[in-house]
Amino acid sequence: MSALVLQTSFLGDMILTTPLLERLSRAGPVHVIATPANAAIVANHPAVTSVIVFDKRGADRGLSGVRRVARVARATGATTAYLAQGSLRTASIAWLAGVPERVGFDTSPGRLLYTRQVRFRRTWHHAQRLWSLGNSASERDDVQPPTLRPSLHPSDADRAQAKSLLTAHGVHDGEALVALAPGSVWATKRWPSYDALAAALLAVFAGGTLPRLVVLGAAGDAPLAAAITDAVRAVGGVPVIDATGRLSLLGSAALLERVQVLITNDSAPLHLASAVNTPTVALFGPTTPALGFGPLSERRAIVQQDLGCRPCGAHGARTCPLGHWDCMRTLRVPSVVAAISEVTAMP
Repeated sequence: MSALVLQTSFLGDMILTTPLLERLSRAGPVHVIATPANAAIVANHPAVTSVIVFDKRGADRGLSGVRRVARVARATGATTAYLAQGSLRTASIAWLAGVPERVGFDTSPGRLLYTRQVRFRRTWHHAQRLWSLGNSASERDDVQPPTLRPSLHPSDADRAQAKSLLTAHGVHDGEALVALAPGSVWATKRWPSYDALAAALLAVFAGGTLPRLVVLGAAGDAPLAAAITDAVRAVGGVPVIDATGRLSLLGSAALLERVQVLITNDSAPLHLASAVNTPTVALFGPTTPALGFGPLSERRAIVQQDLGCRPCGAHGARTCPLGHWDCMRTLRVPSVVAAISEVTAMP
């Protein structure tokens, strides 16, 4: 059997697809259709035979792009397509590629082009839902793996990139590091108090071994890193390591292998940490873990408010629909510090 997996959603979705890729690779070659950003996530993955880049918002925009990618996919000789992303566009690629069996969720917009539909279980973690696409037609559709965690495979170059960044900031082997990931594509997911948390951590560790703070994120998160840096400087702390926009995705995963804990919003770094099993404190506001995207690291904690208006959407929003943003605004620094203590040996 040769498999074609189509995953053109967000970075986190691609990371959560890796258990499915590993499962399918035990039966034969696995080819993946991915966006340019997502392609980097699985570039070194041993479960992946080839990656077909689908630049759906750029060079491959429109019908001509769909046809081009379908031609490349046809050449793989895949016998089954797994629609991890369920749009009509991705379903059309699999159909035009002539893949005889096309498997996807029964809630997907492209389901009319599927030859087999799998029940979308809203109460399952999304990694489990994606893994279940690999269940055969003869298996019960509620079969789950006993344990599940995504996987990434940073290369030696990725690890060297992370090490070089730390060395440039005077970090020694074995020195304690705490990572903060304050960004998100969705504005309402960004907890506004990371700067206050950074300053509070200095007080928590006063008189002990102070960990270095590392800020992870895209280049666009640099202003958030600057606010954290200023807050730490104002209380006389050790300089913050600003890694925003300075590491590849797998370089960020390599850095997370090195840290004691990550504090993050509901965004891609959460899933990077799950893949390398970094202790994680996840802050949820407009979304909830019940949507299926909570952390999967062995040591994890979730900080959230019990509000009747949550969740207000599958991804959050640009602004709070009710105008108060209490889901994030009222998350308190002491609650986050307590969660850090819960998942680490730190005070």
